[in-house]
Amino acid sequence: MSHSKTIRALNDQFRTTFVGGIVTVTQAIADRADVAVILELVRTFGVFDADNDPYGEHDFGAFDHGGEKIFWKIDYYDKTLGAGSSNPADPALTTRVLTIMLAQDY
Repeated sequence: MSHSKTIRALNDQFRTTFVGGIVTVTQAIADRADVAVILELVRTFGVFDADNDPYGEHDFGAFDHGGEKIFWKIDYYDKTLGAGSSNPADPALTTRVLTIMLAQDY
């Protein structure tokens, strides 16, 4: 499997289950009454194209909900969370962090 395909598979598994990394939301998302709906929209997101996924790694998405644009992004850190991962395709070296935010928070 190619490097990008491995990263995509790991990202999809994490994003759809929220298992295998850290999920965080901005205060603006946490304050919403419909945060559970937003989390489910992130889990089920499947609109990947050349504009939002140029490397085929499924590490970013955007959608409209409740009249607002919502972004989610997966970043890759080393196991100490002190620096970026040296190899996001290797789960032994990487902690995935999924951040969900309003577009205006970005």
